[in-house]
Amino acid sequence: MYPEHSAPSRTDAATTDTPDEGLRRTLGVGRRSFLSTCTAVAAGAVAAPVFGAAPALAQDRGRGHDHDHDHGHGGQVLVPPHKRGIILYTVRDATARDPLSTDLPSGFREVFKQLARHGYRQVEFAGYRQHANAPGGADLESVQGAKLLRAWLDDYGLRAQGNHGFIPSSWPLSTADLDTFKKHLEIANIIGMDHMGTGGDPTGSSYRADWDVAADKWNALGEIARREGIKLYTHNHDGAYGFLLDGGPLDSQGRPTRSSGIRKLEYFLKVTDPRVVWLEMDIFWAHVAQYKFHTYTAHDGSTRENVFDPARLVARNNKRYPLFHAKDGVVSTTNGMGYEMVPFGTGVIDYTTFFSRIGERNYHNPMVEDDNSPSATDPGQSLREAKISYDNMAALRKRRH
Repeated sequence: MYPEHSAPSRTDAATTDTPDEGLRRTLGVGRRSFLSTCTAVAAGAVAAPVFGAAPALAQDRGRGHDHDHDHGHGGQVLVPPHKRGIILYTVRDATARDPLSTDLPSGFREVFKQLARHGYRQVEFAGYRQHANAPGGADLESVQGAKLLRAWLDDYGLRAQGNHGFIPSSWPLSTADLDTFKKHLEIANIIGMDHMGTGGDPTGSSYRADWDVAADKWNALGEIARREGIKLYTHNHDGAYGFLLDGGPLDSQGRPTRSSGIRKLEYFLKVTDPRVVWLEMDIFWAHVAQYKFHTYTAHDGSTRENVFDPARLVARNNKRYPLFHAKDGVVSTTNGMGYEMVPFGTGVIDYTTFFSRIGERNYHNPMVEDDNSPSATDPGQSLREAKISYDNMAALRKRRH
């Protein structure tokens, strides 16, 4: 097992870029290539409805506040301007829209322009496909496509921080999967990303043996990524914060049926190398997990309570979580999840408390996400809601004591 609190690695030690690192990203090359060329170089956590939902964000949202301190709104800015981002999945209808059929922003270039107007400074990709009639064509998953994307990002003052892309399905790695993985690392470096990841969990299993295999795979992939100057990350849904089955009586297939009380991703954090494996907490899904997984059957057969505290987990493993999905929700007592997704800042998840508790505001990269923003009947909705979410993130202030 790896220690819970490890010394930061070369790739995560600094919260600001060195001149050499900034030059490397500007050139769009891998760290290894760059170095070979240069000689130098719970109380506050939100409980789901069953535990009592937390209050919504402060009523005074404010707009356009890009200063670290806003004396009129009472406290330090919790998400600095350069850290405010959005995953492009939120506006996937806009990138996929035919620019010949509408005056609305369509395709990556026009969407980047609109997001920059909203105030965003960071984006996270969810693949590299757009409408075929948009500049560059349908598929930008290539070196040439990456160069186009980088140029457009630079044009509008945006920086890419990650991508939900290719993670090999094979293990041990097939030659074809390894080659594809390396191609995606090359694309990430051209675009200027520090991180590359996936939108899925390391495994959907509840059994420790499968999480051990997943850890071996991610340690190996993470080391490959580290050599190219990229932090490899996995994204969570609610199930990954359920309880690991690691003891008690065995079922008919010889698998354990009870838990020691450790959650799956907590175990993953312990058995992966903190120098090469990183995580992106989807804060909405973490709160769904809080609602759904608060009791477990212990090895002795007793039922025990363990309420999940997402902010506490991050605070204990702060450098392991360089990215977040900042997704909000309103209380739902009917959908089985405890929450229904809404634009950031319009729900009950207490992001003021969450970001205040975890600190490290110049390290973390929160990406606004709302799966439900695209609308079949209102084609402009997703970009409008992206603006609402930006304004609400910009308005977050640390409470004064």
